[in-house]
Amino acid sequence: QVQLVESGGGLVQPGGSLRLSCAVPASIFDINVRAWFRQAPGKQRELVASITSGGSPNYADSVKGRFTISRDNAKNTVFLQMNSLKPEDTAAYYCNVYGRVRLGPRRDYWGQGTQVTVSS
Repeated sequence: QVQLVESGGGLVQPGGSLRLSCAVPASIFDINVRAWFRQAPGKQRELVASITSGGSPNYADSVKGRFTISRDNAKNTVFLQMNSLKPEDTAAYYCNVYGRVRLGPRRDYWGQGTQVTVSS
């Protein structure tokens, strides 16, 4: 099963920073959008940030000015730089791309998630 692999989560104090990475298998191509979602306990999964194939980013209002999404096409990697972290940013963070594998339909692909905990 094709799956994305996230890394970089952990425990950080309020005001701190973390950088999440997502390795996208080379078998997934024709990707339109790369994104990061998050899900806190008892809450629905929500979109945090996305970036189109043309490089245009989009952010949830709650993270604008603090988070930055970027990608390295040569390394098939997506990043989420998170600064000025707040306790309400605590969640499991999931990488997502919309693309396809050879002979397959275009669909969403997900990672297993990486936990981010913001606490003093």
